[in-house]
Amino acid sequence: MNTDTTYMGMKLRSPIVVSACTLSEKTDNILVMEDSGAGAVVLFSLFEEQIKKEEAGFAGALQQTSNSFAEARDFFPAHEYNIGTDAYLENIRKAKERVDIPVIASLNGITNEGWIYYSKLMEQAGADAIEVNIFFIPAEIDMSSAEVEHRYLNIIDNIKHTVKIPVAVKLNPYFSAMGNMAHRLKKAGADALVLFNRFYQPDFDIHELTIRNDLIYSDSNEIRLPLLWIALLYGKVNVSLAATTGVEGATEVIKYLLAGADVAMTASSLYKNGVNYLQTINRELKNWMSAMGFDNIDSFKGKLSQQYVYDPTVYERTNYIKILGGMK
Repeated sequence: MNTDTTYMGMKLRSPIVVSACTLSEKTDNILVMEDSGAGAVVLFSLFEEQIKKEEAGFAGALQQTSNSFAEARDFFPAHEYNIGTDAYLENIRKAKERVDIPVIASLNGITNEGWIYYSKLMEQAGADAIEVNIFFIPAEIDMSSAEVEHRYLNIIDNIKHTVKIPVAVKLNPYFSAMGNMAHRLKKAGADALVLFNRFYQPDFDIHELTIRNDLIYSDSNEIRLPLLWIALLYGKVNVSLAATTGVEGATEVIKYLLAGADVAMTASSLYKNGVNYLQTINRELKNWMSAMGFDNIDSFKGKLSQQYVYDPTVYERTNYIKILGGMK
């Protein structure tokens, strides 16, 4: 079975990609990911806050961006928030020396200068692409939806005018007009859309009266929203589509591919089962393809997207009413 796919113009031997996580902090782990069948790896995110915190001007930077990312400082998981620029760039260089699969850097910035500066450094270090992880909660009551959208578009435009390598945008699912936003991101230069970013949302400890910021791994119950939007966007917006929520095994990978995704990203399943679990996912994907008579990914990719299903209204309001009507 041929599991080759193309993502942002890059040829991948498998549609299964390791999403941004601390498992890629060590080059030896990235080597195991390659040996276990990963099509590519997205490195753990480089957070501009962490870098600024080590510099004298950190307080000033936070004041200037208080309407955007200040609230996020308390909600970033500590285990993803622990490395400086030099170490991050060195990790890219070492990985490129030892593996043949694409190495995708992940950047989470707070200022326009930061997005531009660090993306350029990542390209110079040898990254094959950059995943722009815009962790942005518009907590300001006076901020309009147009201002939120402009922020995303401005970030992508600035980065695309800075680097020549492909740029993916990791989106949240809360835009009021997701299809239109996807189209505008493409026009701004995005080479791929990654659906969807899981915001690390706080919980409350009702006994200690404190805010808890613990990390909960994703599971297959979270697949339906990104599945819906990938199926809706496939064939309508000329960008690569990546799914990055709820991939516990081959079943979720297959569903995402049927919706139209070029790749499916996973990290939680590797935390739970080990990096070698990639072998199991790849094997089960090939077994399913063989049983279904599919020789390659393109023979079934997008087969259940809105573009190709017999009754496209299953993705629309008519089917919503039918589903509710059946709950008796």
